[in-house]
Amino acid sequence: MSNYNKKLILEDGSEYLGFGFGADKEAVCEIVFNTSMAGYQEIISDPSYTDQAIVMSYPLIGNYGITDEDFESKLVNLGALVVREVNEFPSNFRFTRTLSELLEDSDVPGIYGVDTRKLVRSIRDHGSRKVLITDIGTSLEEGLKKLEATELPRDQVERCSCKKRWYARTSNPKFNVVAIDCGMKMNIVRELNAHGCNVTVVPYNTSAEEIKKMNPDGLFISNGPGDPEDVPEVIETLKNLKGKLPMFGICLGHQLIALSYGAKTYKLKFGHRGGNHPVKDLATGKIEITSQNHSYAVDDKTVEGTGLKVSHINLLDNTVEGLCNYDIENGGGDAPRVFSVQYHPESAPGPQDSTYLFDRFIENMEVNRNTSK
Repeated sequence: MSNYNKKLILEDGSEYLGFGFGADKEAVCEIVFNTSMAGYQEIISDPSYTDQAIVMSYPLIGNYGITDEDFESKLVNLGALVVREVNEFPSNFRFTRTLSELLEDSDVPGIYGVDTRKLVRSIRDHGSRKVLITDIGTSLEEGLKKLEATELPRDQVERCSCKKRWYARTSNPKFNVVAIDCGMKMNIVRELNAHGCNVTVVPYNTSAEEIKKMNPDGLFISNGPGDPEDVPEVIETLKNLKGKLPMFGICLGHQLIALSYGAKTYKLKFGHRGGNHPVKDLATGKIEITSQNHSYAVDDKTVEGTGLKVSHINLLDNTVEGLCNYDIENGGGDAPRVFSVQYHPESAPGPQDSTYLFDRFIENMEVNRNTSK
């Protein structure tokens, strides 16, 4: 035990000992767990994890290294990484760096050798909460004082969003899509390009008037970190664009669409994170295995009367996983349609059960274009 050089201190006074890797620094974060068995590079480069300490429930992480082409964001914004065992000698002809090297380059601390099974059960039973990753010599009393004195930030979207618009074009485009970047994964842009869309990515605080001037065929609202109520700029933009063009929201984008229509959101006990969550499409009865990453959910009791209806539910806890609106405000029919999902249909590396939702977005833009002629 004397060989340990790092530890975690949770708000309830529990401690977990381990060994440091990545950046040698102290950090206070919100601790969460992820149940994925693969895709750790996509997970740690997902901006939705900004300021969070991720506990990987799968025991061996780092075994295929880091590959330059597989990042979901140029930034690695997570607060810390907690694993049972880290592999510093990857076996993969594509790898360019080890996981530890990436964390060190990104100034992100890591800890391994931790009893992650016990830690995941603690988060499951008691909820996500603040955690301090620190040197082994930090006393429990000192650590608890640091936790109490540290307030977790609420400006994650502002930090993750692009600072100016940028473009992702494809050959023979059929549609032009504006994507509001709240901390967007790159595979969303790749999917839109693959479906024949030129994409203009704009900062989170872009106004409805600016978006209208771009004359898009559809509006996409991305995933991202934090509490959706901390992003009133996006909510206001969506309120001003309702009924004007087709909309598609994923994860945080789903929550922001709900808030713009008048529904409410709330924080889950420990969130949904992993690539194995069963979701039911209420229209077809089909069960999809989905990839998820979020702390907040839409309150189903507040959806009625907003013009939205629940389209998907989570079969593990019956939370809202999808919403849709067939333009009730404008009399229904073939007018612009709005829909959103809490999970990630673009999930990389998988599963791929839900990519049909991009086809639905394309169909909505096609219908809107034809009815606007």
